[in-house]
Amino acid sequence: MSKPAVLSLHQALRKSFKTVETNQKVWRSAVAECDPLMVSLGNLAEQSSALSRIHIPDTPLRHFPDLEDRLRFKLSLATDTVLFRLHEKMSSLQSARDAISNQVVTVLQLYEQNADSLDVVTVTERSTITPSIADMLEWLQDAERHYRQQFLRRKTLLQMLRAENLSLLESAPTRWKSLESPSAEDCITDLLCKVSFFVDSE
Repeated sequence: MSKPAVLSLHQALRKSFKTVETNQKVWRSAVAECDPLMVSLGNLAEQSSALSRIHIPDTPLRHFPDLEDRLRFKLSLATDTVLFRLHEKMSSLQSARDAISNQVVTVLQLYEQNADSLDVVTVTERSTITPSIADMLEWLQDAERHYRQQFLRRKTLLQMLRAENLSLLESAPTRWKSLESPSAEDCITDLLCKVSFFVDSE
């Protein structure tokens, strides 16, 4: 067993869990800000669909010949604005995902560099305050995988959304909501609780 290797690994693990905790908050905040934007997108699509079903020349509004074009332009502009804001929020999600991924890669590389000096007993040893190195590496990889998959699913949905595809825009809020994974988020919160004493013990 190499004590310096264990100490440097513990230091890197603490840093990794702090990164997960910080970026879990960033992630949740960005997703929460996307929810009302998705609802707006659905509402705008419904208004555009309703406009398409109305034959304005057959209504009292026929005295405003350019009304339909103006309304359509206004709805299109509003839709583009919301889509732009959603893409901005995706950059926050991407930053959170990247920060977690980079930190996990760093700690795994450090583990591999020191693997020869770490025996099975050392890697699986745990105490009341300190979980085993093996457990903590596994938890970090679970968290990294969760945010990587979540980002990919949300990015794929956003890339599908087009101002002209009204039916898809109308279903966007429901599709977005269906991507939520509260059980996985709860697991990450639980693992952060499990390591809280360890993280604070430096």
